[in-house]
Amino acid sequence: MARLHGRNGIAYIGINAPAGVSSAASPVAFLSDWSINFAVAKVDVTAMGDKNLIYVAGLPDASGDFSGFYDDVSSQTYVSATDGIPRNFYLYPNITADPQQYFFGQILPDFSVTGGVSAAVAIKSTWNASSLVQRYTSWGGLLT
Repeated sequence: MARLHGRNGIAYIGINAPAGVSSAASPVAFLSDWSINFAVAKVDVTAMGDKNLIYVAGLPDASGDFSGFYDDVSSQTYVSATDGIPRNFYLYPNITADPQQYFFGQILPDFSVTGGVSAAVAIKSTWNASSLVQRYTSWGGLLT
C-alpha cells in the first residue's frame, strides 16, 4: 500500500431522510478537511495494591468531522444537522487512487458556519456514529 495525499478525500452524506428511511448519500461540496476517529471507552478497574491504573475496554466509538467552504445552493449539511435523523455516510480517503477503500455507516452530524472580514465563509460538521461505522477495502473486504 502507498502513502496517500489528503486532497482526493471526499465525504458523502444522505441528503433526505424521510420518516426513518435514510436516502442514498451524495458528495458534500467544497470540502477541504476531514477526520475520522475510532476510540474504545476505557473503564478504570484499579484496585488497592495495583502498581498503576488498570483499565478494561468498554464499547468502541466512531466520530469525526469534515470542513470546507459554504455552499449557498445546497442545504445538505444544515438539514441533516437540524432534523435529528441519522444519515448514510461514506468517507473515501482517496477516491481517485482507490475508490474501493472507504468508511461507512450512519451518522448524526452537527453543523456550524463561520466567516470574517478576511476569511471565506466556511462550514464544519462534527459527527457521531448512529450505527456501526466500518471500513471496507477491495483487498480485505469488510474490516470489522
